[in-house]
Amino acid sequence: MAEADQPRTIRFGLFEVDLRTGELCKNGVKIKLQEQPFRVLVTLLRHAGEVVTRDELRLELWPADTFVDFEHGLNAAIKRLRGALGESAENPIFIETLARRGYRFNAPVANCAAPRAVQPGSQLARSTQAPRRPHPLGQLGTPVAIVALVAALSWLGSYWGRIGAAGKPIESLAVLPLENLSRDPDQEYFSDGMTDALITQLSKVGTLRVASHTSVMRYKGMHKSLPEIAKELNVDGVIEGSVMRSGNQVRIAAQLVQARTDKNLWAETYERDLGDVLRLQSEVAQAVAQRVQMRVTPAQKNQFHPAPAVDAQAYEAYLKGSFYLQGNKASLKHAQAYFEEAVSKDPGFARAYVGLAESYAQLGSYRCIAPQEAYRQGSEAIHKALQLDEALGEAHTSLGYLEWRYAWDWEAAEKELRYAVELNPNSIDGHESLLWYLAWTGRRDQALAEADKIRRLDPVYPILPLEAAGVYYHQRDYNSLVEASRTSVATFPVCWSSHYFLAVGYEGTSRFAQALAEYQQAVELSQGDSDATAGLAHLYATMGRVAEADKIVAELQRQSKISYVSPYMIAVIYAGLGQKDKAFEFLEKAYQERSPDLAYFTKADLRMDSLRSDRRFRDFTRRIGLPQ
Repeated sequence: MAEADQPRTIRFGLFEVDLRTGELCKNGVKIKLQEQPFRVLVTLLRHAGEVVTRDELRLELWPADTFVDFEHGLNAAIKRLRGALGESAENPIFIETLARRGYRFNAPVANCAAPRAVQPGSQLARSTQAPRRPHPLGQLGTPVAIVALVAALSWLGSYWGRIGAAGKPIESLAVLPLENLSRDPDQEYFSDGMTDALITQLSKVGTLRVASHTSVMRYKGMHKSLPEIAKELNVDGVIEGSVMRSGNQVRIAAQLVQARTDKNLWAETYERDLGDVLRLQSEVAQAVAQRVQMRVTPAQKNQFHPAPAVDAQAYEAYLKGSFYLQGNKASLKHAQAYFEEAVSKDPGFARAYVGLAESYAQLGSYRCIAPQEAYRQGSEAIHKALQLDEALGEAHTSLGYLEWRYAWDWEAAEKELRYAVELNPNSIDGHESLLWYLAWTGRRDQALAEADKIRRLDPVYPILPLEAAGVYYHQRDYNSLVEASRTSVATFPVCWSSHYFLAVGYEGTSRFAQALAEYQQAVELSQGDSDATAGLAHLYATMGRVAEADKIVAELQRQSKISYVSPYMIAVIYAGLGQKDKAFEFLEKAYQERSPDLAYFTKADLRMDSLRSDRRFRDFTRRIGLPQ
């Protein structure tokens, strides 16, 4: 073999061996290793998967005419090598000892004939230098990491099967936030997106329970032992890893740890260019399902069908959009813009259309845009997604939400939401949407059953108390609402909805002073959301502080002349002020624009109680066609 064709580097797990310099590195950091242990490692790597006898190692390391205490020398070399690799003879990760025979290297090995060039000043070249000043999002390279990380799982699946044979099988898993080795905060969207994509794909694997994105993200940057994290998340195994990228090159390291023993079961490092991202995700998810012998329904199998290739820049924009979609309402416009860019660059990218539909649905629900625009744009995007991939569970969830809140087609909404859960029974988002719908229709027991399913999927899911509060809100069970909302506030103190529900509970039990404090907190945390603001104004009116309520309603009407303000929220303030004609005037406006607020709040909203005996109110509920 020509010298140019000889492999220069050998990679395994988180490690890389440079055969020319004689160096061993872990995640780019050099590890000190003496010559004899290094030569043992290279020999084992070149015969990975095969038994290398002790005699073969003696001939490799010491010439026949060399006098040496071979047994002591080899044992010492193996011991030093294990120390460098972070394993022991009792708990080997890479090197298996075969009694009286020799050793076998058991991890996958990747030989690189010619290392890819890393340009001076590139991110990979700078990775071992001091942190640099962040650069704008627009200057980031093309994402390819999901190809590498998901590909790793095809090998990982075989370990899960072996674990099942040797002891307790891995039936639950947490994917911890992938570490951004570039240390560039502008690339956090990339590492977070890779984490979320992996969680989403694994959640489709039969009965494998996967901790939610919300639950695992709290461990980002947190230094806790893996057994401790696994115990808190109540999972059998943990995947952790890191991402380093430069332009179209990405290096990903990942490993699987068995929670009970803190034992590394698998580790691998990949460096790849852009590949067939979506197709690879589908294939690996199906492979994992087969390896862990989880039962997959025919509906779930449809989600694993081969997906078309995706444009690199479109996927980049999709990841950015997904990152901003997880933020507050101020970031939704950014999410929408990136999803628009994604579908523009790749009109065949179904998941980007789902993201676009979701951004419009949320923009409408947060009253950032008029409901007609939210429904028109969202419906167009979600139907495009389903034309491209009818088996996308998340697309059916979004369609169900649009049918519920905007189209007021209750039968179609429930059908879509239930089908989404059937397609992906492990989707917490799917169960959440169905839970809120069932609570809204008054089916308390069914809604709480969905909450129990979420609890079984993710016992530490921090949104669970808020879900319970939503059920009690729609039941007008204000004592239970106070209890659940207090727990929600304690669990998620920066969530303004928790404070809002607590305020409603206090108002419903005539504890007005406490309600006032919570409404004010909700207004502050939501940065003036009109729902929280209208709640505060209604309470002012109820408490006889009419001037303060008048001031708020006047300000909302002033804002409505320059930006969208939900007429429903103005109506509830007038209802509190006892100005019924004005209240019905704005309710009519809400009806004409098919406001999602009108359908969602009318049944349970205590702010409407003063209007419920009026014939005009009964006419509104009849026209909307609310389910009884």
